[in-house]
Amino acid sequence: MIKLSKMHKRLLALSAVMPIGSALAQTAAEPQLETVTVTAQRRAENIKDVPVSVTLLKDEKLDVLLSGGQDIRLLAGKVPSLNVESSNGRTFPRFYIRGYGNTDFSTFASQPVSLVYDDVVQENGILKGYPIFDVVGVEVLRGPQGTLFGRNTPAGVVKFESEKPNTKKIEGYYNLSWATHNTINAEGAVNVPLSSEWAMRVSTLRQHRDNFVDNTFTKQNDALEGYNEHAERVQFLYTPSTTFSALFNVHSRTTDGSARLFRANLIKKGTNDFADGYDFTKIATNGLNMQSLSTNGANARLTWDLGSVKLFSITGYEAVDNYYSRGDIDGGSPAGPGFIPFQVQTGGGLTGLHQYTQEFRVESKNPGPLNWQSGIYYFKESASGYSDNFDSDTQLQTSHLASHQNNTAEAVFGSLTYDVSDQLVLRGGVRYTHDKKDFATTSRVNVKQAPGPDSVDESKNKANWDMSATYKINQDVNAYARVATGFRAPSIAAASQSVPITVADAETIVSYEAGIKADLFNRRARASVSIYNYDVKNQQLTVVGGTSNVTKLINAAKTVGRGLEADFEAFVTPDFKVTAGGSYNFTKIEDPSLSVAKCGSCTVTDPLNAAGRVVIDGNPLPQAPKVILNATARYNWALADGNLFVLTDWSYRSKINFFLYEAKEFTGKSMVEGGLRVGYNWQGGKYEVAAFARNITNTERIIGAIDFNNLTGFVNEPRQFGVQFKGSF
Repeated sequence: MIKLSKMHKRLLALSAVMPIGSALAQTAAEPQLETVTVTAQRRAENIKDVPVSVTLLKDEKLDVLLSGGQDIRLLAGKVPSLNVESSNGRTFPRFYIRGYGNTDFSTFASQPVSLVYDDVVQENGILKGYPIFDVVGVEVLRGPQGTLFGRNTPAGVVKFESEKPNTKKIEGYYNLSWATHNTINAEGAVNVPLSSEWAMRVSTLRQHRDNFVDNTFTKQNDALEGYNEHAERVQFLYTPSTTFSALFNVHSRTTDGSARLFRANLIKKGTNDFADGYDFTKIATNGLNMQSLSTNGANARLTWDLGSVKLFSITGYEAVDNYYSRGDIDGGSPAGPGFIPFQVQTGGGLTGLHQYTQEFRVESKNPGPLNWQSGIYYFKESASGYSDNFDSDTQLQTSHLASHQNNTAEAVFGSLTYDVSDQLVLRGGVRYTHDKKDFATTSRVNVKQAPGPDSVDESKNKANWDMSATYKINQDVNAYARVATGFRAPSIAAASQSVPITVADAETIVSYEAGIKADLFNRRARASVSIYNYDVKNQQLTVVGGTSNVTKLINAAKTVGRGLEADFEAFVTPDFKVTAGGSYNFTKIEDPSLSVAKCGSCTVTDPLNAAGRVVIDGNPLPQAPKVILNATARYNWALADGNLFVLTDWSYRSKINFFLYEAKEFTGKSMVEGGLRVGYNWQGGKYEVAAFARNITNTERIIGAIDFNNLTGFVNEPRQFGVQFKGSF
């Protein structure tokens, strides 16, 4: 019998509790961090060699965030420069990178942050909310990515990759948690080899939360804030030879429950504090609240290895069968709380959306210094949406407006990589895009027709490019510099009461970035730092509210952004691992001619022009915190039959502006959220049981508002306590 030293026992215990895929290249004295591989340049590379500011979330760090059954908004603040928010609840998330995003909540809105799931762009905001489960990881690519990724990427890309089938063995996992408000999160996957050439992987997710907010107006207890969510994904892998493979993916999602709860006069006049008497578990509303969504999709990814080159075909289809969301926008009832000038209840969504994408890409495999990739891309979307108003007393529909949009885009792209020497690598890329949108109002009932046409056609051609250089200072340290341009096609907003169809012209960005990425202390630690500066011309902005429930699009002549980002992770000891990240993002609107209507009852701090409109020149972009910080710490104790561990994670964001103008009430306070997890695993990490808490300090913050009526707002998720059990086979 071999007798192990105490150090060997600790290292074996550590390898058992590290997440799948986080194996350590170890010596007898110390662990080393694994090499992190990303596909930021459309091919697998060491993250240190990629000339892009990128962060990867995976394994235990991602699993901890998902344990409480939250949706994709949980990514907000968990990596540098990333914010995610929604006024629609669990559907229609809006992403912001380096302060650059879009607050537009209309069903036809486009965003400058692209979300890519399994190499297929999810263009419409409704598609961006697909749940996170059974994934290899989440990559956040900051800065313009338009050369290699199609569809509106001037701010960056959030990229998801599902776990893939394999023909080796039957294996899988299950993950069950139960938490406050009977929140249930259950997910699992199984991989089944069907033959030497075929394999199947089935993944599923089920989430539930009970209603727990009382409606004091209707006297209904536990009436709101619940949800039911389920999603499925089935994949088939076909590998008849070493030169060809095909991966087929079919997936769906169904969710229903409460829409976002708007709370009347939530904000104390003249401040950004909660009004007296606020209670998260109570609301007084006489409007109906509901939300439902059903989506499905499929894709096929084919790969041919032709010797000197590899050929890829990616075919994608995404559809929204039905989306409906209805809420009481003024947030209250005739009895209040507080003064409510008029009752507003709206509903709307999509009656159908179909998105088709096709990409053909060829990638060289040259042994020499020059390599390249090029391809063609096609995108087509057809979407029909509508909005309704309701009488808050009778709950009957009072008006209806329906619209339809067709969007097509074609692009050709290519990039080159040249190894000038063992130390210096140069890269460059270009993409030419033609984008066309046809938009029309298709139905109008009791909606005043404002001056202007009922249909609009827009098209734009644009070439984007990027150049970068990576210099290997030594074996462990790389420096890089990058300049890139980006493009977002014109956007069209549907008409509303007394407001015609509005169009925002295409926006373009020029971004400069430089950084250093390093492995430290014999790979016990890793760090990266980047600085950037960007200018956006004709940035598309959304004007929301004012003194009426309308939205429209405008362009700002120029917006600027600059800042820095940093990521760090390290083994302090073989049993103690820490990570940290942070960013500083400064944004500013530069357009002296730009003004917007002011809110109905808030305290505006910006100057007014002669027409009584708010001048927004010099303001930061909305939902753009200057500072984001995050950190995790994990300690492990090796026991006789397993391992006990404790893990804590924290995130911070500084104050944010809800709208284009600045007002005392509509400036969101800074926010800190923390989590704690204590668990035990055994049989080499095959089984794990844990207790956890999310938002452990019970931080309560106003995170968004409605500005046209009263001081209505909405709040962050409440504290959770829960337990979790995981197993693998």
